[in-house]
Amino acid sequence: MDMDPTPTKDETSAAVIISNTDVHMGHSAIYHSHDVDVAPAPVPVTVHLPEHQAQDNSSGYGELDHDGAEKPIISQSVIEEAQQAELEQQTFVPTRPTDLEHYFVGPRDLSRHTKWPTFLRMDGSILPRLIVPLIFVAMWTTVITCISELRQVNLGTSNTLLTVLGFVVGLALSFRSATAYERYSEGRKNWSLLIRTSRNIARTIWINIDERGEDEKQHVLGKLTAINLIVAYSVALKHWLRFEPAIAYKDLVALVGHINTFAGEARDEQENHPPQKTPWKAAGEYLGLSFASSNPRKLMKRSKKPVGHLPLEILNHLSAYIDSCVEKKLLPSAIHQGQLATGLASLNEVLTETERVRDTPLPEAYVIAISQIAWIYILVLPFQLIGTLGWITIPGSIVSAYIILSLVAIGGELEDPFGQDVNDLPLDSYCHQIAQELEIITAIPPPKPEDFCKNSENLVMYPLSLDGYASWQQRSIDDIRDALKAKVVVRHPCPSVKADSEQASTASV
Repeated sequence: MDMDPTPTKDETSAAVIISNTDVHMGHSAIYHSHDVDVAPAPVPVTVHLPEHQAQDNSSGYGELDHDGAEKPIISQSVIEEAQQAELEQQTFVPTRPTDLEHYFVGPRDLSRHTKWPTFLRMDGSILPRLIVPLIFVAMWTTVITCISELRQVNLGTSNTLLTVLGFVVGLALSFRSATAYERYSEGRKNWSLLIRTSRNIARTIWINIDERGEDEKQHVLGKLTAINLIVAYSVALKHWLRFEPAIAYKDLVALVGHINTFAGEARDEQENHPPQKTPWKAAGEYLGLSFASSNPRKLMKRSKKPVGHLPLEILNHLSAYIDSCVEKKLLPSAIHQGQLATGLASLNEVLTETERVRDTPLPEAYVIAISQIAWIYILVLPFQLIGTLGWITIPGSIVSAYIILSLVAIGGELEDPFGQDVNDLPLDSYCHQIAQELEIITAIPPPKPEDFCKNSENLVMYPLSLDGYASWQQRSIDDIRDALKAKVVVRHPCPSVKADSEQASTASV
């Protein structure tokens, strides 16, 4: 008997094509083939939307909240783009058009490997940012050298100035490098804490929150929602640290579009399609020219509505979910309640510490002074080398300028470890790692001890014995304890036992 495909009055269906090969528990599972390089066939998945939302989905608004104001929803185009972006990331489809562009865009992809010697590598090198300064130094040194050698004008000075300035420059560069790497290291430590805390919270939610009776399916979906919010928190924190406060990003919109946040109300889907940079601006940013750089806070300044604080709002929703589980007695253990409360506090600590690193740069007076000291030394250097090196002053000054300016530039690049520079922390990789690991946690139901303890393949006395759990269960407790003591001798025999064993073997021969 054919079914009537006409939608009901209360809801209409909007088909969304998800390019994957399987959908399991709300997560797309991608299966790779090493022999055939063919993209997986699209599987149509139907997402049902209420009728009043589906009627005007293009506007971005539909459902009314309790105050009668329109509540923003996610448009289908944004969902499809987010799903396609996630598919490309999971199937390792390259997002950069060419390998050449890989060297110009950051942060670095840690999964890539190169066999080039370290001193010949360009990926991660600071050299592109020094092209324009080195050209200026070459022209400056060439002019001084030509005047001195061709016009026979003595422009040389005493080397005493070189010694004094060199000492000051060394102190300044050492201070700059130490403070920059300290900030980089603090950023990495905080993201390590975020990864560790995400694992702990997700494991506690998935294992220790009960799934009871008739509401088992509802409880499983609720736990998945909370774990997805943990992933959303890491992605939202990444964008927040980059001054990207909205939710209309391909890796974020599908994770937080269902919760009520200021960022959701203030979002502009056009942020998913920013205007193309002109070739001059792109080249200027790559070369590190100051006039080509944009204000990183421009998205916050241009927002017409309050953008709120998305990571903090996600923590509010996680806290509300945990309180709901405690109230429904789905989490009866006070120990597990304390673990989740401590985990949320750790996530808030990560947020606070990373904001501190981002919003407390090296004081501007130090930055200006170090830059001026370095440039004074570089500009004065040719006058001190011309008397002894002659025409060699030109390459000598260029090499010296490269050494000094590279340390200054590296300090400036590492000062904000959460940005888009090549040597910044790979936050995209960290977020993807968290998502993958949390999917591993939720891939199977919470394990039951009787299933893996009493398994016939459980070799409880390995390597002393290859007998399984059932065999040892039939023995006495004294036999089990004697076997445990014998395991120590088997793994770590003492010298006297070894000697006795060797003497016995020799006597037998």
